[in-house]
Amino acid sequence: MVVVLVTGAGGRTGQLAYEKLRARAGQFRARGLVRSEASKQKIDQDGSGDVRIGDITKPETLPPAFDGVDSLVILTSAVPKMKPGFNPASGGRPEFYFEEGGTPEEVDWIGQKNQIDAAKDAGVKHVVLVGSMGGTNENHPLNLLGNGKILIWKRKAEKYLSESGLPYTIIRPGGLIDKEGGKRELIVGKDDELLNTSTKSIPREDVAEVCIQALLHEEAKNKAFDIASKAEEEGSPTTDFKSLFSAVTATF
Repeated sequence: MVVVLVTGAGGRTGQLAYEKLRARAGQFRARGLVRSEASKQKIDQDGSGDVRIGDITKPETLPPAFDGVDSLVILTSAVPKMKPGFNPASGGRPEFYFEEGGTPEEVDWIGQKNQIDAAKDAGVKHVVLVGSMGGTNENHPLNLLGNGKILIWKRKAEKYLSESGLPYTIIRPGGLIDKEGGKRELIVGKDDELLNTSTKSIPREDVAEVCIQALLHEEAKNKAFDIASKAEEEGSPTTDFKSLFSAVTATF
């Protein structure tokens, strides 16, 4: 049985990936990593799952979660928070910040580096890392949120993984939307070329499914790609993931 660890399992996309793995109990044994007991209770209310608590910014807390893991899906990400006092009626723009210990540098670079190192120490055979489109542009608006430079730090972690010697798949989705998965045609690209088209977003559930499919197809290994989806009324829902991954030629 393939043991798969999903980090960031308490997040919206991470929880979807963890649940999808649990639904495939004949193929995978799902394990989740969260930061707090509250997050653990949220995704494992009945105690039937395998959810561990650890802090990716503190590498000494990670080995128990990585013990016996065959594949790793990294879905951790820093989350900006809006500064209080914003009034939409004023016509201004909201300001954002990152909590101490939760900045992009700490979470998306150091935290992901710690996970990659822990995976290497544990003998993990495949790492799937979910980043974001926009990383080729240092002036992307997402980098300005809280002055966190989030895409720059994500890109640095992606590069570290690609040079780690571990088999990997780097997935860079467009804007994440909370729509039902499995209803859209998925489009892959590279170097942010999809940002110049009308297909810039993708349901979180589809991103979670792509993570699972990457574990199942050799064609996804040692590749990096952008991914987005067509509108529901355009094209046909993607079911042939082997062909989707075979269309990817980029390794970073």
